Amino acid sequence: MLFEDKVSIVTGGASGIGKACALSLAENGAKVAVVDLNEKGAEETTSKILEKGSQAISIKIDISKSEDVDKAVDTVLKSFGKIDILVNCAGICQIRNFDDLTENEWDKMLSINLKGTFLMCQRVLKEMKKNRYGKIVNLGSLAGEVGGIYVGANYAASKAGVICLTKSIAKNAAPYNINVNSVSPGFINTEMTKDFGYDPKTVPLGRIGTPEEVADVILFLCSDASRYITGANIDVNGGVFMG
Repeated sequence: MLFEDKVSIVTGGASGIGKACALSLAENGAKVAVVDLNEKGAEETTSKILEKGSQAISIKIDISKSEDVDKAVDTVLKSFGKIDILVNCAGICQIRNFDDLTENEWDKMLSINLKGTFLMCQRVLKEMKKNRYGKIVNLGSLAGEVGGIYVGANYAASKAGVICLTKSIAKNAAPYNINVNSVSPGFINTEMTKDFGYDPKTVPLGRIGTPEEVADVILFLCSDASRYITGANIDVNGGVFMG
């Protein structure tokens, strides 16, 4: 199988794109640690994986807290012995007019979306460097490339940061045979975005994307088929933005 004997961590695995990634990785042979602040949702994703005969554990953490990140990584190492793949999908989103955006809302968004991604990457990278192998995929966003369309400036800024952070980490990790890339979805049908009121007519392909379609691209970047790709940001938006 594509990911036989590989150990993966998926943050935000309780729902949406993270859940789709966790299920798909497991279906392709990977052992999966489903990480999320939503404990019930993470357990449900894990149960679906276990029901199909694959190996998985669920871990409740706040990715913006370094002590939680350390505990999660230690748990994965104790359970599976190594970490080959990290997919960072955990994050929050907000619709907010720029004039009404508060300092607390700004700080919370960047703490989770950007700082949380940084903490997970930094901690997991230490383990990957020991084995001189790894695949890291971070979740950017169309908003991080063109600014917020439906979402607040704080969300757009956090995702722009994730994209640039990814490139910086990729340069650091390359000598260790570790690939680090990001994927930037556009209009995707998830619980987080269901109330945004996207108009499919604004998408060249004429429809809203699915979490599974984003997961397909992420799985490619997690596989050895992408071994000569690092520091890239892959757009998955139906043609809304062609950068």
